[in-house]
Amino acid sequence: MRLKKFKFAAATLVITFVCSMIPASLVRAEEGMFTLDKIAGLPLAQKGLKISPNEIYNPAGGGLSEAVVRLSIGCSAEFVSPDGLILTNHHCAIDGLVAASSVKNNYAEIGYKAGNRSEELPAKNYSINITLKSEDVTAQVLSGGINRSDAAAVKAKIDEIKAEEQAKMGETVTVQILPLNDGLYYYKFDYATVNDIRIVYAPPYSIGQYGGDPDNFEWTRHGGDFTFLRAYVGKDGKPAEYAKDNVPYKPKKFLTVSTDGVKENDFTMIIGYPGGTNRYRESFSVLYNQDLQLPFTVDFLRARAAALETVGRANPDKRVALQADVFSLYNSLKAEEGGLQAIKRANLVRHKQADEVKYLAWISADASRAKYGEALNNLKTAYAEYGKTAAPDLILRAMPQIAPVQLLFGALSGQADKVRLIEVIPEILKEEPTANRENFKFLLRKAAELPEGQKIGAIEKRFGNLQGEARIRAEDEFAGKAFEGESLTTAKGLTALVGMSAEQLRASSDPLLSLINELAPGIAAAYGRQQQLGAKLAQNRLLYTQGMAEMKNTTLYPDANFTQRFTYGEVKGYAPREAAIYTPFTTLDGVFEKDTGRAPFNSPPKLRDLWERKDYGVHAAGGSVPVDFLSTNDIIGGNSGSPVLNAYGEQVGIAFDGNYEGLGNDFFFNPNLGRTISVDIRYVLFITEKFGEAGWILKEMNIKGNKKAMTAGG
Repeated sequence: MRLKKFKFAAATLVITFVCSMIPASLVRAEEGMFTLDKIAGLPLAQKGLKISPNEIYNPAGGGLSEAVVRLSIGCSAEFVSPDGLILTNHHCAIDGLVAASSVKNNYAEIGYKAGNRSEELPAKNYSINITLKSEDVTAQVLSGGINRSDAAAVKAKIDEIKAEEQAKMGETVTVQILPLNDGLYYYKFDYATVNDIRIVYAPPYSIGQYGGDPDNFEWTRHGGDFTFLRAYVGKDGKPAEYAKDNVPYKPKKFLTVSTDGVKENDFTMIIGYPGGTNRYRESFSVLYNQDLQLPFTVDFLRARAAALETVGRANPDKRVALQADVFSLYNSLKAEEGGLQAIKRANLVRHKQADEVKYLAWISADASRAKYGEALNNLKTAYAEYGKTAAPDLILRAMPQIAPVQLLFGALSGQADKVRLIEVIPEILKEEPTANRENFKFLLRKAAELPEGQKIGAIEKRFGNLQGEARIRAEDEFAGKAFEGESLTTAKGLTALVGMSAEQLRASSDPLLSLINELAPGIAAAYGRQQQLGAKLAQNRLLYTQGMAEMKNTTLYPDANFTQRFTYGEVKGYAPREAAIYTPFTTLDGVFEKDTGRAPFNSPPKLRDLWERKDYGVHAAGGSVPVDFLSTNDIIGGNSGSPVLNAYGEQVGIAFDGNYEGLGNDFFFNPNLGRTISVDIRYVLFITEKFGEAGWILKEMNIKGNKKAMTAGG
């Protein structure tokens, strides 16, 4: 799935979207992003699995799961050779390609091919985490009668367990203990980290992300969304920062690739690192997100994406630097718009309310369950109280997410570390002033739309005496002067601001400084209210979720949180609407049915030549080359780059997206509509060998099937 990522150099706007309990009519066995230690209890053999669950995950080591890693930029990836060769998505490697690019060599657009290992490019700021072991330690954390609600006691116990494990594992392993579902479970994860990651082969953008935004989250799909990377370590075999004489990492496990392909109804499984779901939340959360949070986020993303795209069209130099951010923003925008539509289309608020009626009836049948009813009532009260200021608070909390405003807010507080503020100046200067200006204008517009009684005083003081177009012009002029002047767009100007004392800043006649100074108490109060809400929600959601599990008499699979998970399903199409049926496969023929010769449907001439001559080598099936396929696997953002495995544990594809009709899967799983979109491994091999002429890469892989493209030991 394409990452739902929208980046700010100095700060990231982190917005958590909450969701409902799944309507009972939608539940099926394939639903779930399971922790690896629980897969032995799943009905995998009856679904078609031909290997032992122990071959997928083995706590003693050696399972397929050890080949699947987490990329630091928020994707999944997998080892596919004994020499540290990694497969992931093109869109997961885009930041590395952009960082290595110049106007002359825009690798994000034209692709990159290393002729040998010495030509492999550093993927700047990329690293991988390898999950060595995951273990449910809930019983250990709560041993000795520790109550889940006793945060201090729980933390002390976690620190104790973590210290013991860290001492045992040594300095090359990182130990984490994380709460899942607000502390319903606690899991321990042992990670090894490799910091030197290099780019081996990436196809051109017009293959890797063929169809661009129009095809994003859509089926049919024809994207060759893959890139080869490689992990390197020091000569001693230990993790090391980039050095030219580092050597390829030798993974304990790497995947075998199958060229036999898949057919409809074939069993599929995916191991990866899904980023976040909230499938066990109450109706009040869904309503808040449906009516306030999601619409606000959609508008914010649209304003920033449009501004960056306008800048890129006018300035080729900036276009190269901004293309990854523009992609991420439009990707996020489409995802959140689709998620909002899904909430409304599925009537999730109503479903949740119906669930809660049943829940309360179950509680009333036994006095010992009263605590669960109190928790639900407390959640209702918390949202009702927060709702009184929720709309202005969204605006106030978004202000510091505009990087220069964050710097000013920190400097004005008088409590920020001056050294740290100076350190972030280079990152702020990477921000596009036009985008910052447009987002600030957006926030001023949103403030103007607030109803009486919720207006933001500092903003009304400046613009409240104006109406309609006059106010809009005044806001535009204010934002333009503030974000395009030297004080916020040059190192000299920003350094001078940071060098001033809080008192000097507060006394400044600069209009933006003056406004931020007056907004500061309101911003701080808004963050305070959010923290108070979070504390109330965490305290009561644990009980609410416990009650739901008890009522349903089941163990709930944990929400995703970027830890390694397993999902299973089958290759299957779907019916998006009346009288329409989508089959689950696309081919190279379909690429050229869509081709217009103009971006984003502009295939490279060399690919057209291969297609016209049917020069497919050993990669053909049914007279063409398979490109993408659908499956019912339950995934979310973060699963991008995950291997799709067949019943024998062999890789047959790489997951890279979900379909539009299945959006909202943060909130609920819909087996009738939700689909994973994956690039067929045969298209990966075809593009690499025939189009990219990089067959040397395939020679180190273990490729099996009735038609072997290349073979290697493994």
